[in-house]
Amino acid sequence: MSYHPFITFSKSNQRLILLLITSHILWSCAILGLWFTGNLIKTAVPWWSSGFLALQLYAAAQLLLPALLLHAEKRSRSFYIFWGIILALCIWVINQLPPNSWQPLLTAVKSGLLLLIATLIGTALARYIQRLWEIVPICIAMTLADLASWLFGPTASFTRQIKEYYLAPEGPPPLIDMVLIKLAFPGSTGLTPVFGISDWIMVVFFAVVSSRFKVNDNLIGASGETLAQKRKVGRYLPISVLALFTATLLAQLTGLFLPALPLIALIMLLWYMTRYLLLQSTFCKDKDNP
Repeated sequence: MSYHPFITFSKSNQRLILLLITSHILWSCAILGLWFTGNLIKTAVPWWSSGFLALQLYAAAQLLLPALLLHAEKRSRSFYIFWGIILALCIWVINQLPPNSWQPLLTAVKSGLLLLIATLIGTALARYIQRLWEIVPICIAMTLADLASWLFGPTASFTRQIKEYYLAPEGPPPLIDMVLIKLAFPGSTGLTPVFGISDWIMVVFFAVVSSRFKVNDNLIGASGETLAQKRKVGRYLPISVLALFTATLLAQLTGLFLPALPLIALIMLLWYMTRYLLLQSTFCKDKDNP
């Protein structure tokens, strides 16, 4: 089978990619509207901020549904290099636009673009998982690498730069700000950085892996793939999104810039272990009571 050209996709994938782009644009508009609403709240209390965060992440979770239906196409390495460069250039170009009165809209569009790119990357990475147990070493490696980077590596420096800039904004934002996804919060003068593109990549990765192996990761109903096939939106809450919400909420409550990936990995491992034990228990009961 020959490799597809760089810009050619199957008709079903074309439709799904277009749906992904459209839904992320709508999400960006919704974030902007929520920011305007937040400006009407003069006194921001913790539960308001938590509610805003939950609403935005829940809406973002619905954006994953089309990605669950994307099917793999045979691609060359140069295809991924080509699109990696294109997507990186998109991030760079949109961050070169000068600040103006449209800054909130521009920031919302940036966040939507980052989510879209992270969704595409996470979906592509999930295709390389051949057995479900392979996520265990991935979770362990991801946790150790992110903790080491946060304590001793570049993440420690990036965290300090972001904290200093947003506490006392002077000059251009640090380079790492380009890949931070910003959300709306009550009483905030602008959209606030909440998590990085790598966090959402892993959220998507775990959701797509679950879908591929027919594991229902939806906490409030049918599997995401089933919902996507039936075009039911608003009923999907994968465990990985809840893990990101928990990590982000913990960072807000403590006032610390905590890495989200280790907690996401830990929650996913605990969830899979619990699910495995429950299945084993059910299997043993059925075996004892034929």
